[in-house]
Amino acid sequence: MRFAKLTVLALAFGATVSAAAPQKAVAPNEPPIVRVRMTTSAGVITMAIDVRHAPKTGANFLAYVDDGRLDGTRFYRAARRKGAPNLGFVQGGIDTDARRRLEPVPLEPTSKTGLHHVDGAISMARYDSPNSGTANFSLMVGASPNMDARPGSLGYAVFGRIVGGMDVVKRILAMPTSPGGEGAMKGQMLMKPVTIIRAQRLDGTPKPTGRAKVWELFAGMK
Repeated sequence: MRFAKLTVLALAFGATVSAAAPQKAVAPNEPPIVRVRMTTSAGVITMAIDVRHAPKTGANFLAYVDDGRLDGTRFYRAARRKGAPNLGFVQGGIDTDARRRLEPVPLEPTSKTGLHHVDGAISMARYDSPNSGTANFSLMVGASPNMDARPGSLGYAVFGRIVGGMDVVKRILAMPTSPGGEGAMKGQMLMKPVTIIRAQRLDGTPKPTGRAKVWELFAGMK
């Protein structure tokens, strides 16, 4: 059962990043915004990771990038809004591959970061526990302010925005999905997942974790 317990951005859509919160300290030599080029089998997507306003979530994502943990993973979900199929989100990352997983990252709610769920935002998927995000993320198409933190809900962590390749994201959103799936993901799993060939940072200095790349031992095995 894929992501049976994963709480995903439920038909929320959209995100670009707003910089309303006070600026936070950034690690030395780390630019406040780090661009990442994600080359996929559907085209290239360029992301701007906001390390200044979402330092924990941003650093977590960059660790996966710098380690190559996202290379060879997939976009596996296209969640389209009923009645407005051009809106929704696409979701990708390591899925349930524990061999690629690092420690979960604490939730940085939008009330803390000032980054909001608007068109083009990048948001961290997680399980029911707020502090369970790893390396599955959603790219938003259309605004979804209900995914921001509010009384009674911590919401989800926005940590960047799409700055290039939005046409690729929309193309993935429109791809055929399977009628199968569980819970909120039913009918949203891509029939032909899109491969993330490589994710590479364009700014700053890579900071690989030095952790074992266990998944590489199984490369080429079925």
